[in-house]
This record gives sequence, structure tokens and C-alpha cells, in this order.
Amino acid sequence: MRDADHRADLSQDVLYSIIETQTEVARLGLDLGAIMELVAGRVQNLAGAAGAIVELAEGEEMVYRAATGLAAGQLGLRLRRESSLSGLCVAGGKALACDDSEDDPRVDREACRKVGLRSMVVAPLVHGETPVGVLKIVSPEPRVFHAEHLRILELMSGLIGAAMYFSAKYEVRELYRLATRDSLTGLANRALFYDRLRLCLAQAGRNEKPVGVLNFDLDGLKAINDTHGHRAGDAAIREAGQRARSATRDADTVARLGGDEFGVILAEAPDRQSAQQAAARIAREIRKPFLFEDARLALDASIGLALFPEDARDLENLLEKADRAMYREKRGRKASNAPR
Repeated sequence: MRDADHRADLSQDVLYSIIETQTEVARLGLDLGAIMELVAGRVQNLAGAAGAIVELAEGEEMVYRAATGLAAGQLGLRLRRESSLSGLCVAGGKALACDDSEDDPRVDREACRKVGLRSMVVAPLVHGETPVGVLKIVSPEPRVFHAEHLRILELMSGLIGAAMYFSAKYEVRELYRLATRDSLTGLANRALFYDRLRLCLAQAGRNEKPVGVLNFDLDGLKAINDTHGHRAGDAAIREAGQRARSATRDADTVARLGGDEFGVILAEAPDRQSAQQAAARIAREIRKPFLFEDARLALDASIGLALFPEDARDLENLLEKADRAMYREKRGRKASNAPR
């Protein structure tokens, strides 16, 4: 489907799903990062694609700011605008399709192989009258997409475009803040966390400097929600995020990855001991009780650590090691607190 100017009628079920998605987008308000994640997930399902991606144009690069399915592990991936189909889509302001990335000179073939895709369709995300990014669906097989897939993509990209307009009016700089910050805590969101971790690992890999990654979630949040309501739970999440931020250095990144899960990039961790000390500082801060509407609430955190390059040399395995370490700590604490 090299010509992306076709149109197709969509079934009622698909149209209803798009309307439902529009309603959910409205509920998310100004949380542009969450809107991008929602639309990417929905467009993947509606189009029967293997994955979906939202890319924003930032300088001379296209950056993955939301990714699902096949591309889920590639958040933060950066492509050169001038040598990618997404960049061409932004430059021309119209949808484009690639039937097979192996013989299409317009695509970044190395990036396609990294993601594992062979065919794709991209539609522009328009802010005001300016294309500022793309919504993309992908497949590991060639020649998968047709006119109806393009129509779905165009309608869904319009939802993100509308959210951009109402979120930031004509301040393009504000778009990037909204797309990369968690609306509840003001911390980096998952997309920015992956982006910064990729850059950090690339820099560290050149000189073999250690980088620490912490993964933690909150213990006791369910009890707070059950006893005091979700407003108290949201307050606890905000407080934990700010306490983690205050316990780290300016060079470090603290991010809310979703729900009560947080990630920390320790960019200046000379060794495991210093990374463990950083984790201990965060834990001490979070464990301090805080007041919510005159109620004194207790909170705790289970924290897992992984160190580059000692524990893993790539992003996915490093995060997996940190996640496993967190759950080992959680299980160990539960066992030690169990009645004997």
C-alpha cells in the first residue's frame, strides 16, 4: 500500500470503539502522556497491528514517546528525521505507508530491524496547523496494511491532535513537557525515563562507567486507599515521588512509571555500594509518616537495584534485573513479617 491516499468505510464496531476512545481521552484531561499511551494501545487493537507507536519530532530527531506491542521495549528510541518515514510524514503532513522495510529507501532500515517490523503506516499528529509527530502502526510481516487501516490511523491520530490543542494551545514547548511528565507527580513519565536511560547507557558504554537503576513500588498504598479513599492514595503517591526526588542528586532521574511504580536512574553511581546507599536514602524518606487531612499515614517501599554493566549491558535486561530484585525484597519482607 505505497499510496496512502485511499479511503475506506469502517464498520460500526470500529467507529463505536473510536468514539469510546474519544470519551476516555476527554476524561484524561491534560495528561498528554497518558493520552498517547491510551491511543497507541487502542489503535493497535483496532487495526489488528502487532504494535503502535507515537513519535514526536524533537529537533532533528523523531523520538518514541509511547509504544505498545512489538515496539513496547523501544520507548525513548531516537531516529534521524531526514532518514525515516516518520520524518517524511512530518515534513509532508500526510500519511505514508511502507509495504516492506527491506526494500523501501525511505525508511531507517536499521531501526526497523531493531524494532522487528517489516511494514508500517504513519499518520501525522497536527498541532495547530503544524505536524509535530506521527502515530504509527507496525507489523513484523510485509504487505499487511490496507486502506481501512489508514482510515483508523487517521481518525485516532486526530484524537491526539485535539488533545494537543486543548492541552497546550499554541505553545509547542509545552507539548513536550506534557508528553514527558507525569500529571499526578510532575516527575518524568515512563517515556522520558526510557529516553534518558537509553542516552545514559549509551554514554556510559563508551567509557564503561557504572549506571544504577532502581525500581520501587509503594507498600501500604492499598490500605490507604481502602481506609481513607483514593484522594489519600493519590496524595501518598505524590508525596513518595517528591521524597524520592529530594533524596537523589540533580543528575539523577526519578520517574513515575505507572500506578505506584517508580524508577530512578542513578547517573553518577561509582559502584554498587553507593547505589545501595542511594536506595537506602530513598527508603528512609518514604518511610517517614505524612499527614493527609489530619490523618497520619504510614508508607513504605520495596526497592530493587541493578547496575550497568555489572548486572546487564542492555536496557531491557537491566530493568528486568531491577524488577526482580524489587520483588525479592518484597517477598523477603513479607516472609519476615509473617506470624510465626
